[in-house]
Amino acid sequence: MHDADHGATAAKPPAGAVPPLGRWTKLAFGLGAVAPGVATGAFEFFLLIFYSQVVGLDARLVGLAILIALVCDAISDPIVGYWSDNFHSRWGRRHPMMYASAIPVALSFFLLWSPPQGASQTVLFWYLLVLAVTVRTAITFYRTPSAALTPDLTPDYGARTSLIGLRYFLGWTGGNAVSVWMFFILFPRSKTPAIPDGRFNPEAYLTYGMVAAVVILLSILVGSIGTHSRIPYLTPAPPRRRFTLKLIFGELFETLSNRSFLALFAGAMLFGIAAGLSSGMSLYFFTYFWGFSEIETGMLFLGTFAAALIGLVLAPIVSRRLGKKRGAIIVGLIAFLGAPLPIVLRLLDLLPPNEDPFVFWFVLGAQVIDVGLIISFQILFAAMLADLVEDSEVKTGRRSEGVFNAAETFVDKSVRGLGVMAASAVLTFAALPAGAKVEEVGADTLWWMGAAYVPLVLALWLGMIAVIAHYQIDEASHAENLRRLGR
Repeated sequence: MHDADHGATAAKPPAGAVPPLGRWTKLAFGLGAVAPGVATGAFEFFLLIFYSQVVGLDARLVGLAILIALVCDAISDPIVGYWSDNFHSRWGRRHPMMYASAIPVALSFFLLWSPPQGASQTVLFWYLLVLAVTVRTAITFYRTPSAALTPDLTPDYGARTSLIGLRYFLGWTGGNAVSVWMFFILFPRSKTPAIPDGRFNPEAYLTYGMVAAVVILLSILVGSIGTHSRIPYLTPAPPRRRFTLKLIFGELFETLSNRSFLALFAGAMLFGIAAGLSSGMSLYFFTYFWGFSEIETGMLFLGTFAAALIGLVLAPIVSRRLGKKRGAIIVGLIAFLGAPLPIVLRLLDLLPPNEDPFVFWFVLGAQVIDVGLIISFQILFAAMLADLVEDSEVKTGRRSEGVFNAAETFVDKSVRGLGVMAASAVLTFAALPAGAKVEEVGADTLWWMGAAYVPLVLALWLGMIAVIAHYQIDEASHAENLRRLGR
């Protein structure tokens, strides 16, 4: 172990020589989160229902393909993270990878939504698997280096929460805007006499793939070009070394053995499974359990704009008044206990029939508040992760932003596929037939779908809250780390 007071990390311009972060740079950094937001939304909300209910691929094969793709992607995360921490170029450690990812991500994303017609189950499975792996791996070369810029852009404890809050707000807003467009415009316009529900028209998803690919491309370019001017003020790569497997794995182990990181790592694992389960089931609940129309479902996605604003405003306030860890625990408990409440009330037959307008407005209001709290929790969680950078630097003498962000996304991606598999298992347990229309699904099937989902997702959320309680960094210890590092 090395104390940063006695050497080690690469030089960086002194704090007084670094110009303030301009509003346009902050905005570009935030807009850069739209690309991962759109891609994540595609995998979480649309891919399972598109390939299983529209294309006709067995839901278990869809879940398996997504799981394998996320595991393969997760393997690339620590590689990209470590590489971006040590990469030498005239454009710094992060930006070359960010620029290089743009075209591969956009092209493979578009192809993902145009599977071959009339293909066998085997061909469809391999088509989905190969393109899903390509999309997820390619976007890692943008998401990990881009997120790793955060600690360098501002070392301030509170300013980090605000900067990350803006990034999450724009990421959620931009990604959600594409979903709102689908439900309000694309799906209604995709109705035909043969396909009266636009959600089941494959042509709609082809258009979605094209538009979303363009949005992803523009977001990556804006996020990369907009932060390019900060390259001279970012921490440079450490001196060139001869890398060996022993050196690489030794440094990774030393960096990731940080106790506070291990608490976040375990929390991210449980969060990833729960998020994969929740998002994988969301359209099934909207479409079958609640019987919402395309417009009503679109209004639920529209509510996410208000939820993102709640998260943006609430997270800095909670951080200032309660601290990041305590605030995350309190906000998380409220959010996660409230998330399945409408489903529980329906299972207990305490809500009026779905045809009653009250049901839709109740679900919409509950979702806006709950998602707003979840976004606030995610902002606080990401800010806690950013504060690990200086804590680790004091102990190891290395800045490892890429490794920390990659490790968090590694576990999130690798286990989120388990959440999608769990969603597939819930659908199989409830005996929801592939390609079923809303009116063809019986009440017993819907009841068992809710009854299997609620206890599973609650156990995962509450387990996550329990493990992040072991995180140890607060504002005072962060200030002490900055003092020891001379910043």
